[in-house]
Amino acid sequence: MESDELRLIADALGRVMRDEELPEDMLYALTDVDTPEGKEALLDAAAEITRQKASKTFDYCSIINARSGRCPENCRWCAQSAHFSTGCGVTDVVSDEEALEVSRYNADRGVGRFSLVTSGRATRGKDLEDVCRVCGEINREGRIGTCASLGLLDAGALQRLWDSGVHRYHCNLETAPSFFPSLCSTHTQADKLATIEAARKIGFEVCSGGIIGMGETRRQRMELAIALRAIRPASIPLNILIPIPGTPLEHTPLISEEEVLLAVAYFRFAHPAVQLRFAGGRARLSRATVLRAMRSGINGAIVGDLLTTLGSTIAQDKELVKEAGYE
Repeated sequence: MESDELRLIADALGRVMRDEELPEDMLYALTDVDTPEGKEALLDAAAEITRQKASKTFDYCSIINARSGRCPENCRWCAQSAHFSTGCGVTDVVSDEEALEVSRYNADRGVGRFSLVTSGRATRGKDLEDVCRVCGEINREGRIGTCASLGLLDAGALQRLWDSGVHRYHCNLETAPSFFPSLCSTHTQADKLATIEAARKIGFEVCSGGIIGMGETRRQRMELAIALRAIRPASIPLNILIPIPGTPLEHTPLISEEEVLLAVAYFRFAHPAVQLRFAGGRARLSRATVLRAMRSGINGAIVGDLLTTLGSTIAQDKELVKEAGYE
């Protein structure tokens, strides 16, 4: 006899295949699936959604740490916060020469998008002008698309960025609305949403995701996925926490590989067609888990070095992508 879990998964899969948006209660019910049989069925269903609804072209992007350290925000996971002693280096805005060199390196290897990421609450004044100038130079070369993650910008700063040729903006919600206040008190998700809405009004595509493994529950992982539906992101980066010494989360137990796979499935059910990309933290996963994640929902990745933790090489990623069946 078919179990309640299997009936739930089959019903949810059927609705997604009919292009119905799953109701929140059904999405939350998927996080209660906990038998080995049910979890396998959930991953298989997410893989079917990925095959039928998501892009079959694997999407690569790369980032450069364009300004690091000295961040006044107190995000408990972050090595760049000035509130914690992590030994993170402090640098000013990256030089035009270095940014152009790295963008060309990535373009030569088939990476489609290059993002400048700065620490701090917001990038303003001369630093903003420096970032806009180098983005303009990269866009004039026309070899790779550009993206930026410059904090909580207002409409004027976002317009300046748009005018430089950057047309996708990144601002993570980070975690579930119910969990965020326990991880950061110097800004709110409402602040993030205001920046995202201002960017969308100008015309930016939005890239927004978060971090799993910070002590949240399965239900809260789905809560983040549901919150992101209101944003309609073109891309959802999924980071896996690497507990960094000196941060308040340094002793957080590592999330299991099974929980990572289940989280990927949750996000794919909530966002059938979005580009769901692996970001920071995936380097510790086994090759088998990365492959299963790609089949169950991941169809994009940030490649190269990932701010304060090491990423993976483009060549390694391309091998896995081919094996997983993507173009």
